[in-house]
Amino acid sequence: MSCDKAIANQAAPGNGFARCMAGSGGGAACSMDMIAPGLGCVVAPNPGPLTGPGTNSYVLGRTRLCVIDPGPDDARHLAALLAAIAGRQVSHVLVSHAHLDHSALAPTLAAATGAPVCAFGAAGAGRSALMQRLAAQGLGDMGEGVDAAFAPDQTLRDGQVLQTGAGPLQVMHTPGHLGDHLAFGWGGALFVGDTVMGWSSSIVSPPDGDMGQYMASLARLAAVGATVLYSGHGAPVADPAARIAALTAHRRGREAAILAALTPGPATAAALTAAIYHDTAQSLWGAAQRNVLAHLIDLADRNLVTANPAPGHDARFVLA
Repeated sequence: MSCDKAIANQAAPGNGFARCMAGSGGGAACSMDMIAPGLGCVVAPNPGPLTGPGTNSYVLGRTRLCVIDPGPDDARHLAALLAAIAGRQVSHVLVSHAHLDHSALAPTLAAATGAPVCAFGAAGAGRSALMQRLAAQGLGDMGEGVDAAFAPDQTLRDGQVLQTGAGPLQVMHTPGHLGDHLAFGWGGALFVGDTVMGWSSSIVSPPDGDMGQYMASLARLAAVGATVLYSGHGAPVADPAARIAALTAHRRGREAAILAALTPGPATAAALTAAIYHDTAQSLWGAAQRNVLAHLIDLADRNLVTANPAPGHDARFVLA
């Protein structure tokens, strides 16, 4: 999921690889387009302000396949994926993170293909020690979308190499957007889930998301030097270095704006959101407030602000 349209790429999201057909019950069902040799993409019929054109489900391989991010639990999308698979063997159903728009279809697709569901862990896995502590103190997620029932058949570890019909995939743990978030390296390409998207920035929603981890994951992805990024939503990112640098600068800019907005005195995350996102549609303020809170928690952890009481949705934050 994503927000912060202020830095969005103004090109049509998803342009270039999704062929959609009218589907019953609203929305559209997409057929698969080949976006690279041995790599196809099927876009789920779940467009929206936080999902762009819909979730990208990648079908990797020619005769022996793996599917990356099966997407939402939608019968139209399942039918489109099975049509793209066309009876070929599926070795893995890989899930980048346990948000419903990425993981919910995994059990059904696994049952239909006989492939195991592979991910970092169950929903909630990978939470930082800071977020575990805040959750224990009562910090709840104001957002939605975590697939609380998700549990993979096989867990993956950072640095693990998966042997697929399209060659090796290297597993990278990239927490931040969600604690269990993974990226997958394939040659010079990276499948980056919701950590990097070309059309918008990502939601980081505590306690499932952690801004400090997110910034570290951006730096780690930048260090890879990939030639292309395949995101969870929207078109491939053709200039990874520039896009990751832009997202990093954007987050540092938001951090600076929060510190400046706290100069007059204490404020809550909600008040700061109204001040900083005044030029953003109020329909997106809920997502924006979660990002603001994520920044505030990170700033408190770095002793740049303090919170009364403990960092949370209703806490008042002040410059340290």
